[in-house]
Parts: sequence; C-alpha cells; structure tokens
Amino acid sequence: MSSLTDRYLAATLRAVPAPRRAELATELRAAIADMIDDRTGGGQGAEAAEREVLTELGNPERLAARYADRPLQLIGPTWYLVWQRVLRLLLATVPGVVGVVMGVLKATVGDDPGAAIGAGITSALQTAVQIAFWVTVSFAVLERTDVSLKLPAWSVDQLPEGAVERDVTLTDTCAAIAMVLLLLAFLPWQHFQSWVSDTDGDRIPLLDPALWTSWLPFLMALLLASVALQIAKYRSGRWTWRLVAANAVLDLAFAVPVAWLLLTDRLLNPALVRRFEWLRDADHLDTVANIAVVVIAGTILWDLVDSIVKARRNGA
Repeated sequence: MSSLTDRYLAATLRAVPAPRRAELATELRAAIADMIDDRTGGGQGAEAAEREVLTELGNPERLAARYADRPLQLIGPTWYLVWQRVLRLLLATVPGVVGVVMGVLKATVGDDPGAAIGAGITSALQTAVQIAFWVTVSFAVLERTDVSLKLPAWSVDQLPEGAVERDVTLTDTCAAIAMVLLLLAFLPWQHFQSWVSDTDGDRIPLLDPALWTSWLPFLMALLLASVALQIAKYRSGRWTWRLVAANAVLDLAFAVPVAWLLLTDRLLNPALVRRFEWLRDADHLDTVANIAVVVIAGTILWDLVDSIVKARRNGA
C-alpha cells in the first residue's frame, strides 16, 4: 500500500497539467518531507507528523488549482461587480419588453387573445433564463482568459456627494414600466383584436384608424420615452429637477393631443360611435369626452405635483 504522501501526491497531480507534473511532484514531495522532518525533529512520531502535514496542506484539488493558477469560482472578484451590474440591467428591461411584444403578437397576428397573457409570461421567463445563462457563461470565460476589456478604473471622483436615501424603488419602477408597456401594447391590440364587432361580425377598432398616419406613432414614441425616463429615474435613485422637467414635458406632450382629439371628436373610431346608439347622441359623446379629459388632467396634475414635492424633499 502506498504511503499517505504518495496518495496525496497522486490526488494533487491528477488535477495539474501533464507537462508540469514531474516538476511539481519533486517540489511538493521535498516540501512535505521537510515539513515532516521539522515535526519529527521536535519529537513527534513520523506517522502522526505525516498526517498532520498533509492535513495542514488541505484538499489536494484546492492545492492543485493554486499550483495551476486555476480559479475555483465561476466568477471571481475581478469581474463579479461588472457581471452583477450587466445582469441586473438586462433582467430589469429585456424580459418585460419581450413578454409584452410576444403577448401582443399572440393576440393580434396569432389571433388568440386568450393565450396572450400566458405567452407573454412564458416568453419573459424564458428570456430571463437565457440572459442569466449566457451572461454568466460569458463572464466565466472572461474569468479564465487573459482578455482585458480596458474598463475604466474606479476613482474617488465616483463617490456620491453624500448619503442619498433611495426614493425610487425597483418595485415602483417595474410597476410603472409595466403600465406604460401595457398601454403601448393596447394601441395595436385595439386595432386588430377589438372586442367590439359590427353586425357582420367584423372587428371595429376603438380608435380612429386614420390616427395611425398621424398621432398614434407620435404617442407611441412618447410612451417609449417614458420607459427611458423611468429607467433614468431608477438609476438616479430619486427625483431631480431635470427629471421633473422631463416628466412634465412627456406628460403634457401626451395629454394635450389626447385631450384635443377627444374634445374635437377625432379620437374614437366613427364606426364605433355608430355601433352604439347611446354614443350617437352628441350630448352623450361630449359627456364621455369631458369626463375623459377631466380624468387625464387630474392624473397629469397629480403626477406633476408628486414629482415636484419629492424633488423638493430631496433637496434636488
């Protein structure tokens, strides 16, 4: 039977590249022998000294990794913070967008609105898993190669001016983005998959189809800009006066055209108005438009006041 030292050497060298095994075997055997001699010179038994030395050296696979300069972690401290930042950013945006897009496609092109929510959720989860896997694999490869991305080094200039309490949480940001994306998805959905149909069974879009050549693309661009604003607000961690100004511009740029379209009877599809007898009455249609404008104005006013109050409270 081989000695403990022979068994330890065999276990260690098995995980070392073959060209280095002979050199490391000689070096490691000599080091172990010297450590054993030091203990036996102090009166300790040879067998006990050998066991104690090998125990002190530790797991042979860990020792082999140290000799081979091979990391034992998937992503080490060099890349961990970058990996974490990239993964958080992608997971916070991409799965939600993919889920909404796939849900809209399922409801419109696929002509299956009942399965749209399930398709959206499934697509979002699959996208999140794929992102987590491939981002992690990419950084694991970087960890084991000599590739340098030449990332800017950290400096004290990057320190915040003072301790800032986060006023914008991830939950609030995700909820706000989800609401905007749902409204964005509603615009094409109401055109292709409206729940209102005429006497022949054909679907009637809720909004005037003529708006697709004018106002609807503009409003959709504003909604996408609102998503970018929510992300910027989360990265800032609080309301600033610049964010308040950007929010006010986007709110007014969206609300004013919608209110004008409502009050001039240009928002709703004329075929939809003709479909319902109570809407054909001009007074009823005006009442609906006035109520909608009041609700829009109240919502915008609340959002503006809330952002201003939070910015003042934060001393922005």
